[in-house]
Amino acid sequence: MATYILATKLSPELTRDLKKRAEIGRQWMERVKKDCPEVKFIAHYALLGPYDFIDIYEAPNEEVAAKVSMISLSGGALTAESWTAIPYKRFLELIKDL
Repeated sequence: MATYILATKLSPELTRDLKKRAEIGRQWMERVKKDCPEVKFIAHYALLGPYDFIDIYEAPNEEVAAKVSMISLSGGALTAESWTAIPYKRFLELIKDL
């Protein structure tokens, strides 16, 4: 499976009552597990910067990765960007003959 990074910026409505954050996150995870059971989460971080959260996960293809982003957007995220992550050793192999 490929590794993906999901960078999420929440809508202002989702950041007004931080006491509900854990429940909103739990609901999001349940929906991803239901709609994308093949996704395997590796890490989840809250960020200080232009994004609120970053998730690192594995998915079988870019369509499933896009679905994870769309679930985030439909749940109230202002932006949700999915990026392909190439392991560094593999990256070095790819550029070896350039």
